[in-house]
Amino acid sequence: MKESWKTRCVRYGFNLFPAYRGTGARVIYIAEDYSEITIQLPLNWRTRNYVGTIFGGSIYGAVDPMYMYMFLKLLGDDYIVWDKAASISFKKPGKSTLYATFKITPEEVEDVKRQLKSRHSLDRIYDVDVVDETGLVHAVVEKTIYIRRKAKANSENIVSLQKS
Repeated sequence: MKESWKTRCVRYGFNLFPAYRGTGARVIYIAEDYSEITIQLPLNWRTRNYVGTIFGGSIYGAVDPMYMYMFLKLLGDDYIVWDKAASISFKKPGKSTLYATFKITPEEVEDVKRQLKSRHSLDRIYDVDVVDETGLVHAVVEKTIYIRRKAKANSENIVSLQKS
């Protein structure tokens, strides 16, 4: 899917936002429907650690907000989405530019909406591989995303169930 004018502007905003900019990473693609985001993290003076490889904090910081942001966009204003937990497993030192691609399918979004009709909240766990240009995995980040409907949306759902 191609990038729209709107998601291109969002991408520029991400890259200018001080907290994200500080990671040294750049968002290089956001799908028109927010179902996919790709980031790149170069090895340079800002991301290099004491031993000359990419700093682990930069790797984590580069991937941190993506799934939460995607779900906020894909689900809309009736939902609360938070990062609940994360872990990172380093496989190889990053000695060149690293990349990560995040994807959420329409089926996943519908599954979340369906489950939240009968549950207060749910956690979704996603793994993202941080790879080099050849596809070699340098780190795996596991993100736990907490999702629930806002109180107003839940009360409207309960009222509509009581009427039927």
